[in-house]
Amino acid sequence: MATSSDIPGTRRVDAWNVCLSTSLKEDDPEVFHLVQREKWRQFSCLELIASENLTSQSVMEASGSPLTNKYSEGLPGVRYYGGNEIIDQVEVLCQKRALAAFHLDPQVWGVNVQPYSGSTANFSALTAVLAPHDRIMGLDLPSGGHLTHGYATAKKKISSSAIYFESLPYRTDPDTGLIDYEGLASNAAIFHPKLVICGASAYPQEWDYARLRKIADESGALLMADIAHTSGLVAAQEAADPFVHCDLVTTTTHKTLRGPRAGLIFFRRALEFRVNQAVFPANQGGPHNNTIAAIAVALKQAATPEFKQYAIQVCKNAVALSQHLSQSYGYKIATDGTVNHLVLWDLRPLGLTGSKLEKLCDAVNITLNKNAVHGDSSALSPGGVRIGTSALTSRSMNEHDCRTVADFLHRACQIAIAVQASSGKKLTDFVTALEGRADVLALRKEVTAFNRTFPMPGFDPATVPDEDRFL
Repeated sequence: MATSSDIPGTRRVDAWNVCLSTSLKEDDPEVFHLVQREKWRQFSCLELIASENLTSQSVMEASGSPLTNKYSEGLPGVRYYGGNEIIDQVEVLCQKRALAAFHLDPQVWGVNVQPYSGSTANFSALTAVLAPHDRIMGLDLPSGGHLTHGYATAKKKISSSAIYFESLPYRTDPDTGLIDYEGLASNAAIFHPKLVICGASAYPQEWDYARLRKIADESGALLMADIAHTSGLVAAQEAADPFVHCDLVTTTTHKTLRGPRAGLIFFRRALEFRVNQAVFPANQGGPHNNTIAAIAVALKQAATPEFKQYAIQVCKNAVALSQHLSQSYGYKIATDGTVNHLVLWDLRPLGLTGSKLEKLCDAVNITLNKNAVHGDSSALSPGGVRIGTSALTSRSMNEHDCRTVADFLHRACQIAIAVQASSGKKLTDFVTALEGRADVLALRKEVTAFNRTFPMPGFDPATVPDEDRFL
C-alpha cells in the first residue's frame, strides 16, 4: 500500500522552506498591496506613454513561470550548464517565431532573443560591429532620438555609446521637424562613420531607409535600425520595412509589439557569430528564460490577422487624437501630424512646458511624458509632451474614444495654463498649487470613470479594489 511519502510532492516540508509555497498575499502582504495598487492605477488611468503597452494574460503567465529558475548561459545546444533540454526548445521556438513575425528568410536573417532590454540590445549590436573609438551617427536626443544612439552634450558624454565610440549626431529640420537627410549625408561624407543608426523614440513620421542605405554605403558604413517604437507596426506591415536595407535591426519587445519588457537583435547571417558573442559573454550573463518564453507568446500573437487589425487601429487612433487636438482646439502638433502610434504636442506657443502638463495629467489620472520637440535646447525642461495610442487600443478604444481623450487633454492643458498664471514659473510651486483644486478633482473623476468602462487585458478588473480601499 502506498504511503503519503510515495505520492509526488507530499514529503515533509522543512520549517525553513514553508514560505516557498505560500501565495504572495500571505507571504508578503506589503508587496501584494503595492501590486494591487498598481493594477488599480493601470485600470483606472489613461495610459498615453508611447513606450508602454498592456500585455496579455498569457504573456504574463509565461513571464511568471518556473522557467525563471533555470540558468542557461550560452546558446541552444551550446550551454555552460546542464539541464537545458527544455530551455533550448523554448529559445529556438522564440527565434523561429521572431523571424516569422517579421516575414524574414532564415537563410538571410538570424535573431538573438536574449537581450534584457532595448538598451542592452543596442549596446551589444554596437559591440558586435565596432571597436572602441569607432565613429557612429544617430539621431540627436532633442530631435527625437534615443540615448543609446550616441547622445552627448557639449559638456558631457551621456550614454555608453558616446563614451566608448565617437559620436556625431544628425538632427531634424528646425522648421519642419523632419529628418534632415541632406545634413546627414553632408556630415557623413566628412565624418566617415562606421555605423549609421536610424530609429527614434519620438518621431511621428516614416523613415526613408533606402536613402539611409545610400548614405551609409557612400561612407562605407553599416546601417542599423532601432525599431523599438514601431516594431509591432513593422511586423503587421503597417510601417516601412527596415530589413530590406539594414544590416542590423534591434527592438524592444513591449511598446507596439505588446510583449514583455526585453530586447531582440536581428542580424544578417554574416554577422551572426559577432552578435551572439557580443550578447554573451561580452555584455550579459544568463538569459531570462521566463521572459524569452513570454516573448515567444507575444510573437505568436503578432503574427495573427487580429494583431494586424490592432496595428491598423493604433495608427487610426493616433491620427484621430492628433487631428482633434490641432483642428478642433488649434494646438500645434510637431511635423503636422503622425503616421504611426505617437503624437508630439508642441506646447511652446502656449508658454507651457511639458514638465508642467505631465504633472497636471498625473493629478487627473492621465499618464504621458514630457518630451523635447524640434528646436528645443533642454531635455530636462522640454517644450512638449509625447502621446501614444498603443495602450488605449489594447483596451479597445477607437477613433471616437480617442477624440474624447483629446477633449480630456484639452481641459488638462487649460487647467495647467490657469494654474501657471497663479503659481508662477517654478515647477515646485506649480505642483503645490494643484492640490485641492476643484477643477483638477472633477477632471480626475471623469477620466477615471471613462477608463473603467473599457476592458483591461491581462487581469480581471473585478479583482481590483476601488481607490478608496488604498487610501
